[in-house]
Amino acid sequence: MALMPRLRHLLRRPFSASTVGARRPTSAARRLGDTVHEDALRAMLVDDPNDVRAFQALAEIVRRRAAEPAQEDPLTAADEETVAEQRERAADLAVWSLAEELAGHPRGWYPLLELGRLSLQSDPDGAVRRLATAAERDPQGRALAEGLEILREAGMPVEALGLGVGHWRAREHTPEVGRHLVLAALEAGRPFDARQHLASLDLYPDAEAVARIKAELRPVMEAYEAGDAAVTASPSDADPRP
Repeated sequence: MALMPRLRHLLRRPFSASTVGARRPTSAARRLGDTVHEDALRAMLVDDPNDVRAFQALAEIVRRRAAEPAQEDPLTAADEETVAEQRERAADLAVWSLAEELAGHPRGWYPLLELGRLSLQSDPDGAVRRLATAAERDPQGRALAEGLEILREAGMPVEALGLGVGHWRAREHTPEVGRHLVLAALEAGRPFDARQHLASLDLYPDAEAVARIKAELRPVMEAYEAGDAAVTASPSDADPRP
């Protein structure tokens, strides 16, 4: 269905008692265009809580609104750096609130990924639990692949391995999961595990997709193993006798 007819259809639907995706009351000023757009995006997310483009567009609206400057007394106003930090924190909290609402949908895995991303620094254990729940809600493995990427980008390859090994179904999940597992294993200094995960990719039925990923990973594996061999043969390990 084209976008505009779909939006009109969603906005004309009968009222639902569910609060998932419902716009929360706020004292912040709203732009008319934002209000109409926000309602349309929320209607789309009620139908599909994993619509990434709709979520990101709505997150941008609530983030921008939360970060708008408030009227302050110039005599008590904080310095510019503090104000910037406060606005960034308010924007993050607004996106957290949005993701928390949508994560109440039983099929909603993308909002849980956002909650995991936002809570990594303050609550890494809770973040990993949220990423695990997201992985359990997505039978195709997209949530698991993104969760592994989030952990790898945060410098947590060991946690990524734990999440992936516990949830990866190589025959059913997108091979992107295997790609991230191989890279996480190398980042964690576990080349044997990396080779095992690379071999497990062959279980996925789409041989062409697997071949592309393995072609990408083999040079990385070879470079890692060459570097490991160089370290093993470094002068510090040589015979110290003159």
